[in-house]
Amino acid sequence: MNWYVTKLIFRIISGDGNHPAQFDEQLRLINADNEQAAFKKASSIGIDIQDSFTNAQKQMVRWQFVDVTEVNPINSLTDGAELHYHIHEAPDADLYIAWAHHKSALLAINN
Repeated sequence: MNWYVTKLIFRIISGDGNHPAQFDEQLRLINADNEQAAFKKASSIGIDIQDSFTNAQKQMVRWQFVDVTEVNPINSLTDGAELHYHIHEAPDADLYIAWAHHKSALLAINN
């Protein structure tokens, strides 16, 4: 068995859906024989955890599974092993760096 990091995409629809499109991207750790099996397992998880509920504003909220968009093998489970990466191009480098420092500070405050 091998370990894989998979990315599952869900669409979030509140009420009649008259709002900017929202998507939840989840990274899931999967143990499978090969990439195809990991993809199938991740897809099954996505289908199984779709959900609908009523929010505080009495609107129906639906989490609809869209698809599995990435299956990345993990070569070794060691301290500091890279699990996922994403290269982001930003129109304003200073703004992006400030955002990253802000997110990090929020993590430090909450821990």
